[in-house]
Parts: sequence; structure tokens; C-alpha cells
Amino acid sequence: MTRREREVTDLAMILDFLNKGKVIHLGLCDGDQPYVVPMNYGYTMKDGELTFYLHGALKGYKYDVMRKHPKVSFSIECDVHPFPGKVACQYGTSYSSVMGKGTARVLENPQEKMEALSLFMRTQTGKDFEFNEKLVSIVNVIEIKVSEYSAKQRPMP
Repeated sequence: MTRREREVTDLAMILDFLNKGKVIHLGLCDGDQPYVVPMNYGYTMKDGELTFYLHGALKGYKYDVMRKHPKVSFSIECDVHPFPGKVACQYGTSYSSVMGKGTARVLENPQEKMEALSLFMRTQTGKDFEFNEKLVSIVNVIEIKVSEYSAKQRPMP
């Protein structure tokens, strides 16, 4: 991280960023071609281990790429607000963000999918939902075990 003064290490603040940000930008690599896709997410933080859950259609390019190359990158941002300056180089944007790396896999077990989708909905809505095998049979659920992450914040001047 170049701007160490913007680094955030307080876990409560990081969790706040994860709760506010509703879209994860998932970075995949297909050979020498990067591929980034925005998706909604759910997450857990247990014993310092961050795990994301995403869902989508049963087929698609991201699944093909992910199965060949399960290492992924991600970024999430929230509280994004542009601000003006007196000259062009003083303009900027305040934000909070979390970014990192991990390993993705598509969940196959219906029980794991039900639990993951419940976490997903809690993150997205703040509400509890229950799922059954029929509902989870029509979607793929991606689990990303995060191996490293960092957070930063640029407040308004």
C-alpha cells in the first residue's frame, strides 16, 4: 500500500465497509486476459478468516475461467463521494475500500449452498431468509476463501 496513512486495520471499520459495500469486483484470469465482473456478495468473518459468497446462473464464462484458474482478486468500495478543489489536481474522491486475493470454488453441496445464500441475503438486506434444495438447485454459489486483504479510507478533506 503506497499511502500508508490511509490504511485501515481496525476490524470494526473493515466490517462496516463490508456491510456498506454491496458490490464486489471479482478479478479472474483466463490465460493472459484479465476478466473482472461486478457481483453482489455475502460474507463471513470467523476467527479472522474472511470468506465471500456470490451467486449466479448455472452456466457462464466466469465459472469456466474459475474452474481452470481458481485464484481470484477482489475489490469493494463504499462511501464514494467526489469533492472539488481550486485547481484540477485538488479534485478528488473520498472512499472506503477493501481489496485482496483468495481462492474460489463453486459449491456443490445443497446444504452449503443454502447456508451461503442465507449469509448472502443477510449482507445484502440485513434480513434472515431460508432456502430449500429446490431454490438452490437453480443457481451456482461461489465461495471465496480470502488469503489476504487490506482496507483503506480517504476521508473528505
